[in-house]
Amino acid sequence: MANCITLYFLFLTILLLTLNPFTMAQSETYIIHMDLSAMPKAFSSHQNWYLTTLASVSDSSSLGTESNRNSFSSSKLVYAYANAIHGFTASLSPSELQVIKNSPAYLSSTKDMTVKIDTTHTSQFLGLNSDSGAWPKSDYGKDVIVGLIDTGIWPESKSYTDNGMTEVPSRWKGECESGTQFNSSLCNKKLIGARYFNKGLIANNPNITISMNSARDTDGHGTHTSSTAAGSHVESVSYFGYAPGSSTGMAPKAHVAMYKALWDEGTMLSDILAAIDQAIEDGVDIISLSLGIDGRALYDDPVAIAAFAAMEKGIFVSTSAGNEGPDGQTLHNGTPWVLTVAAGTVDREFIGTLTLGNGVSVTGLSLYPGNFSSSESSIVFLETCLEEKELEKNAHKIAVCYDTNGSISDQVYNVKNSKVAGGIFITNYTDLEFYLQSEFPVVFLNFQDGDKVLEYIKNSHSPKARLEFQVTHLGAKPAPKVASYSSRGPSQSCPFILKPDLMAPGALILASWPQKSPATEINSGELFSNFNIISGTSMSCPHTAGVAALLKGAHPKWSPAAIRSAMMTTADALDNTQMPIRDIGLKDNAASPLAMGAGHINPNKALDPGLIYDITSQDYINLLCALDFTSQQIKAITRSSAYSCSNPSLDLNYPSFIGYFNYNSSKSDPKRIQEFQRTVTNVGEGMSVYTAKLTSMDGYKVTVSPDKLVFKEKYEKQSYKLRIEGPLLVDNYLVYGSLSWVETSGKYVVKSPIVATTIRVDPL
Repeated sequence: MANCITLYFLFLTILLLTLNPFTMAQSETYIIHMDLSAMPKAFSSHQNWYLTTLASVSDSSSLGTESNRNSFSSSKLVYAYANAIHGFTASLSPSELQVIKNSPAYLSSTKDMTVKIDTTHTSQFLGLNSDSGAWPKSDYGKDVIVGLIDTGIWPESKSYTDNGMTEVPSRWKGECESGTQFNSSLCNKKLIGARYFNKGLIANNPNITISMNSARDTDGHGTHTSSTAAGSHVESVSYFGYAPGSSTGMAPKAHVAMYKALWDEGTMLSDILAAIDQAIEDGVDIISLSLGIDGRALYDDPVAIAAFAAMEKGIFVSTSAGNEGPDGQTLHNGTPWVLTVAAGTVDREFIGTLTLGNGVSVTGLSLYPGNFSSSESSIVFLETCLEEKELEKNAHKIAVCYDTNGSISDQVYNVKNSKVAGGIFITNYTDLEFYLQSEFPVVFLNFQDGDKVLEYIKNSHSPKARLEFQVTHLGAKPAPKVASYSSRGPSQSCPFILKPDLMAPGALILASWPQKSPATEINSGELFSNFNIISGTSMSCPHTAGVAALLKGAHPKWSPAAIRSAMMTTADALDNTQMPIRDIGLKDNAASPLAMGAGHINPNKALDPGLIYDITSQDYINLLCALDFTSQQIKAITRSSAYSCSNPSLDLNYPSFIGYFNYNSSKSDPKRIQEFQRTVTNVGEGMSVYTAKLTSMDGYKVTVSPDKLVFKEKYEKQSYKLRIEGPLLVDNYLVYGSLSWVETSGKYVVKSPIVATTIRVDPL
């Protein structure tokens, strides 16, 4: 045995010596995935194998004795994994890593993360940190009040502890209402308000019984959204072992006020309207609305009307785009005076491992939360898994299913309703988000790894395998992507404003959860957790609400439009591979502004945008007048007859552009040329010069006049016109590009999306 180990040691040492000594550099920490089946039989355990591997590839040539080598490799080894993955974490120089990569046992490596993991990992993914940017500049949202209209709150959650919180702002007029299993003592300096509204629900259902007649959350949605927006720092959280780390909301020093208007028993518009009304009265700075109403004109939408009142009071309103994608014109909350948020993925994957009887392991996507036996089970290939009788014959085995025709939904359904031990689904389908949280053990493999499984089953007399779960991988690429379910524009309520505005993390988000509400369910029953992972534009909305709180904290005099503008013009259009953000609902092709708006939110850039597009209440009224609303309809929105329609205009001073064109045009067609006028305010350096940069738009001629803006002082305003000239014959129903105002030094790039489309939108 000793001779075998010595030969193995010698093999890796020779590999090391063949490397250029000048490539030696400082060590970094890597997670190394190894093929356990390639471990020489001479080793008594995988840990000994890992230690020998590390000793063999060391840069040092003076280790001498075996004892020294073992001591050195032990110092290199951070973790030796026995169950979650096959492999180890170690501190390695580039040359050492390269030697391991050349080993026949090497599978893959992931550079370890050097920063602390946050909740959904989204604060880290968005670049928020304690050293620079939006967190320290805003003091983490200190003294800002975030109000949420939702399903209530679970006040005992650690996300609402008030350690380190400042006193309740003196301007606060809200209160904690007592009710069923809720009293005012449950509030503190973090959770400063909790009210509930169900009179409309009761009025429409006189015989109804409200099971929890208080602001206490029995659904989970409100606890999840509020902790995402402004939850306090909580150590050592996870979802049944997935996404382990510490939890932090976007604005961890902001105060939270909950307005419960969504009930297990039903939801009425009147209750939502009352909740927003009370939030305005109480003095919130931000309102987060992870809800929406479809098919209503602006003047007939209580949410839009209430949001107008909030805007007039200087309150920023963040709303969700809806979960009806990927079809177009499915978006709600297309209201011009709110922020409308699409949902995207983050750079984190949840992993399940299938270890075959020959020792080969493959990993795939899985978020199965239950415990699973570590013993081996029989594994069988059942082709498409669409034959129920075949599934019945193979009860208690691991079923392998192959998807070549997009039947993954039917496959999962069939396996779920059978008595197999677990399901392995081999597919190239990328929209797997809602299949991962399964009631039974599942792993989704790509074709390359799936072929390894099929080859083993084919060549084995009695194939066996075991499943392992609860592994989290950070740094996945590409990310973000637009979630397929995220609703798309144009907005039917106001198609002349490009919506959504931007995108934020919404896919598989971890945040607080009520202790007594089941987080999920598996075949053996309900499971409970203090933190839960859920998805939707409901999750992206509080992310932007929290970021708005940071911007409000840093710039207390900024209007809601200024805050929205800062977020939009600094949003990222590229993913973490520096390629255009992709759209899962469009088969991973590049995402258009109708899916992602201006791009993915970047809080630190939004803190200092250079230029902003500000909008007054009268500007919005001018838009309403141009929409040909009657005086009664306009009054419904403005709540006043003291308004002027002397200057109606569909051309709102918005940080984005959308133009509608005909497929066939004549040179005299007025729609063939569309012009927009914008005014920007300098909030950056006092003396500055910005130059226009346009991306090309196939078939369309886009010009800007003037193409240079010169500012002599801070807060100075300058105006420009953007002109889009369409072709006589349009080939593409949707073309998009962008206008960027680039400051001379390069410090500021103020970017706006441009859409030219022939989509017919019939306004509500």
